[in-house]
Amino acid sequence: MDRLVVADKLESLRRCIVRIEERRVDSVEALVADVDAQDILALNLTRAVQLCVDAAVHILADTDQPAPATMGEAFELLARQAIIPEALALRLRAAVGFRNLAVHAYHRIDWAVVHRLTHEGVADLEAFAKQLARALA
Repeated sequence: MDRLVVADKLESLRRCIVRIEERRVDSVEALVADVDAQDILALNLTRAVQLCVDAAVHILADTDQPAPATMGEAFELLARQAIIPEALALRLRAAVGFRNLAVHAYHRIDWAVVHRLTHEGVADLEAFAKQLARALA
């Protein structure tokens, strides 16, 4: 595993989290009314999830685990390796579902879900980054 590659992904993830925290709004109604916030938040959430997947797959390449069949499975395999907690793996797997919707069916995004993710889901992204940083130490 190239630790610099994972460190770069974690730094990009940190920047996405900062951007989400800067642009998240107080209510679903405010988000629905703010197209710029919608774009910025959806893009940075999508990027953040993809960065987590990329970092997970990179770390898994150095284990005896088979390659994940899906993006969500990458988190399950990290949990099997005791790199992240199982509960976090389940929440990140669900985040992949949001990422897929945002990438492939943007017109169907539920802005209430985006609002929740920008307020509650950021903690999962931060927890993932901390767990991976520990694994790199």
